[in-house]
Amino acid sequence: ELLVVIAIIAILIALLLPAVQQAREAARRTQCKNNLKQLGLALHNYHDVYQMFVPRKGGTDGCAGTPRGNCQRLSGFMALMPYLDQGPLYNLVQAGGGNGNKPPGGPEGWAGWTEWNLSLPAVLCPSDGIDTNTVRANNFMFNIGDSAINARDSQQVRGVFGFRKGTSIAEITDGTTNTIAMSEAVRGQSFGNPLVSSSGTDYRYINTIAMNQDPVNAPGACRNIVNGQYWVSGTQIKGWRGRAIWDGQAERVGFNTILPPNAPSCSAGSNANADATDSALPPSSLHVGGAQVLLCDGSVRFISENIDTGNLAAASPPQNTSGPSPYGVWGALGTKAGNEPINEF
Repeated sequence: ELLVVIAIIAILIALLLPAVQQAREAARRTQCKNNLKQLGLALHNYHDVYQMFVPRKGGTDGCAGTPRGNCQRLSGFMALMPYLDQGPLYNLVQAGGGNGNKPPGGPEGWAGWTEWNLSLPAVLCPSDGIDTNTVRANNFMFNIGDSAINARDSQQVRGVFGFRKGTSIAEITDGTTNTIAMSEAVRGQSFGNPLVSSSGTDYRYINTIAMNQDPVNAPGACRNIVNGQYWVSGTQIKGWRGRAIWDGQAERVGFNTILPPNAPSCSAGSNANADATDSALPPSSLHVGGAQVLLCDGSVRFISENIDTGNLAAASPPQNTSGPSPYGVWGALGTKAGNEPINEF
């Protein structure tokens, strides 16, 4: 009889465990959504003050000399800190740190500066459990648009967040309900170290970036170097996505709307210790079937990884241009002035 009771209990546990896991993931997904909503509120509060959204990166010059500036790579997250209940942190950074030995805005976002070594729950998604190190980490990215061309340094991007350029709501002529502001992304597995897939089952593509690709002229080809969830053997990759929140480079805090959510990221660069100029950087998440995005009106939507992406064999449109995206509904959601009709998504 005892064995029968134990067997029944085991069966009940087996039946209940998936439901418990689903409930927990639903709670984590809701927290991610709430964090995106808070970021949307912060963006709009910033816009109310400055009549534009934050640039994706900016800051001070001075990559050399003493004291060192932040190389105009300070990410837009720092400008949002006063609107995310982190006013003291913002003031401390603007004062050059606790001992005032750095320029306003601090040093490079990758420097070993005490003030950078923080874990901020407001910019994290609890569904991301691949890497539990959350210091300097972020799970949310700024929309660059539907072009991989100079995604790193373009000021006049087709999206909303460029280099040293803030976008006003008036410039979003496609409408704030039809234009994405931010998205989710799974954090990388390392920081600044070159990696090479040796077995084809060692590095997942969802949170790393393949190098030596052609994201500008053949973005769809990035999907040909994966095997299941992993990069094929021999693929050279870097894993710093979401690993340096204060560094405003596209590969750290940006995304574009070319490849669909949860597709592979790829770049044209061959230097694993530097950010490529041209990159295709789709959103990603560990939610099933897609990722959540924040629209410019402050609402949050879940985007399926099967969303229409148009012609992925088409080359990226030039930055600083308007006109329809070649990448279907998904590309249209990334442009601020593409003048594309967008159906339900």
